[in-house]
Amino acid sequence: MSSLDESLATKSEWRRALLQARRNVAEDARSSEATALEEALLRWLDGQQVRTVTAYVPVGGEPGSPGTLDALRDAGLRVLLPVVVRNGPLEWAEFTGPDSLRPAGFGLLEPAGERLGPAAIGEADALLVPALGVDHRGVRLGRGAGHYDRSLPMAAPDAPRIGVVRDQEFVAELPGEAHDVRMTSVLTPGRGIVALPM
Repeated sequence: MSSLDESLATKSEWRRALLQARRNVAEDARSSEATALEEALLRWLDGQQVRTVTAYVPVGGEPGSPGTLDALRDAGLRVLLPVVVRNGPLEWAEFTGPDSLRPAGFGLLEPAGERLGPAAIGEADALLVPALGVDHRGVRLGRGAGHYDRSLPMAAPDAPRIGVVRDQEFVAELPGEAHDVRMTSVLTPGRGIVALPM
């Protein structure tokens, strides 16, 4: 890894370094990475028994593209997006197209349709989980609000939990805690979907 110092010790140090690195990514690199992520995801889904997937609308340099949501729907999948509700677990609502999104807090876009409640995550056959970093053990580093930490335990136990990161954000080891729900796979632009040891 050329841009990140893997001797960082704390979650806050990692968050600062990863967010700074994201700010330095050129727009054309973001666009080509988003295309690679979408292509790898669709290839993987083609061999899976997936009907419903959780996803997210990328914001603030997060890898991916809103266009991937349309591609998932075009592939015949039901797409659930998170709705942030204060400090509780995420609620979920169905993505029905770009016109179904509205501005929300923290610069996010969220679906304007019916809220399905926190337990709707359990309906997903696969979960695309935004992350600042994922390590080789499946430890995921989020932004620190804990929404996914409170939501992932409600997912179906056999649903793949796929952390979506840039290649440089898939690192050897991140600080983890016992309550962290680990990712079962990671999706990066250069590697596609990589299964992680559980």
